[in-house]
Amino acid sequence: MAGTRRKQPDKGTLRKSLYNKVAHDLGQRIVRGEYKPGALLPNEAECGQIYKVSRTAVREAVKMLSAKGLIQSRPKIGSRVEPRSSWNLLDRDVIGWYCVTVDFQSFAHDVQQIRFMIEPEAAALAALNRTPLQLTEIDEAYQAMAEGVDDEAAWNAADVKFHLAILNASGNGFIPPFGRVIESLLANLFSVTVAHLRNRLKVLPMHEAILVAIRARKPELARTAVRRLLTGTQKTIDQGGKLKAAALEAKSRQRKSAKISAKG
Repeated sequence: MAGTRRKQPDKGTLRKSLYNKVAHDLGQRIVRGEYKPGALLPNEAECGQIYKVSRTAVREAVKMLSAKGLIQSRPKIGSRVEPRSSWNLLDRDVIGWYCVTVDFQSFAHDVQQIRFMIEPEAAALAALNRTPLQLTEIDEAYQAMAEGVDDEAAWNAADVKFHLAILNASGNGFIPPFGRVIESLLANLFSVTVAHLRNRLKVLPMHEAILVAIRARKPELARTAVRRLLTGTQKTIDQGGKLKAAALEAKSRQRKSAKISAKG
């Protein structure tokens, strides 16, 4: 409507947006290795000039990165990048930065190790402890996968919900929070491993086997079904790595042939 003023964001929201922008850019650069462990970040004044923000916004960004274990800030010294062993890799932001910077094969290997340690036992516990409501949540996530088999985005979202629903049904209070933390890890992994329709069609029955075992309250069957699914996922990851290596080797041979032809 004419004459209607656009609502302006409050100062607190603007300040948060500014320091988030600074923290996210610095965080990504640290995780990428542009600032290596032991390196000093630009000081407050320099960061203010680089990002066109106030020193207050820079200080808030430094606090945010310190809380995530990426840096340690000391008066008169500055902000120094911490060793990777100090980083909180279970923090949602750090996970997000890590996912977009790390080599996929390395990332997938780490995620699969975590999944093999946790998911089979969580499924066995879910078979013993799930409530009717929790079983319904697992079932609904599976049905959404079946209905979204032709839609990669819908499938991925339902796939993540399926696995998180199983963790939630384990009956162990420490497992569901962990599941929420690794949600973005699973989403990034699934976006690659089930990118092709044939992969989705292949793993759908494996998910159904997990659901059936949990519904029947058969923990050993649930454990075995999850291990079978994870093993299949690992094969897909390994095949992807081999295909990538073969493609790189082929490109290398092409470049060598081109150089030889040019010399001839």
